[in-house]
Amino acid sequence: MDLSKLPSVVDGETLSNSFLGNAVELCIVTDDHMKTMEGLCQLGIGPWAVYTFSPETVSDQTYKGEPCAFALKVCFAQSGNMIWELMQPLWGPSIFQDFLDKHGTGFHHVAYDCNNEPWEIRISELEKRGFKVVQSGKWQGQNAFAFFDTEAATGATFETYHFPEGWDYPEPESWFPAPPPAGADW
Repeated sequence: MDLSKLPSVVDGETLSNSFLGNAVELCIVTDDHMKTMEGLCQLGIGPWAVYTFSPETVSDQTYKGEPCAFALKVCFAQSGNMIWELMQPLWGPSIFQDFLDKHGTGFHHVAYDCNNEPWEIRISELEKRGFKVVQSGKWQGQNAFAFFDTEAATGATFETYHFPEGWDYPEPESWFPAPPPAGADW
C-alpha cells in the first residue's frame, strides 16, 4: 500500500478529501420486511412507515446505468438522528435482489448527506472518485436517490439522497406495529 496516495489527516475526524458529511441512514435488505420489522421492534426500533416503491411512485428508475423498472417494499423508522430503512425487492432487477442472492438478509448500505451539497456535485464527486451509480430514482418525483458501487472498496454500498426544501413524507400505506399518536413527529 502506497500511503503517499492517501489523503492527509486534517484533524481527529477529518481527511483532506472529506465530503460525505453525516451518516443519516442504515439499511437492511431483507426477503421478509414484516419479519425484520418485528425483530427490530423487539430492539425498540420503530414505529415503521411502510411504502411501495414502483414505477408509479419512483420516476427516473435506473439499474447499472440503464433505465429499468423495479419495485421494492421500503420501510422507514426514525431512531434519534438516524433513519433505519428496510428494503425488500418485489420485482425487477435491483442491487437489492443482487445482494439477497449473494448474501441473504443483512446490512446493505449507509446513506450520507454529503454536507447538503447540490445533487449534481454529489454524483460527480463520487463518480470522480471511481464509484459509479448502480441504482437510482426519484421518489414522488422529488426525492432523488442514488446508490454507488462501493462494495468492492468498502464492503458496503453507499447512498445519497436529496430531500428538496419543504419535503414531507407521503402518508405511508401502513404503519408497524401501529401509527404514532396524532401530532407526533415523523
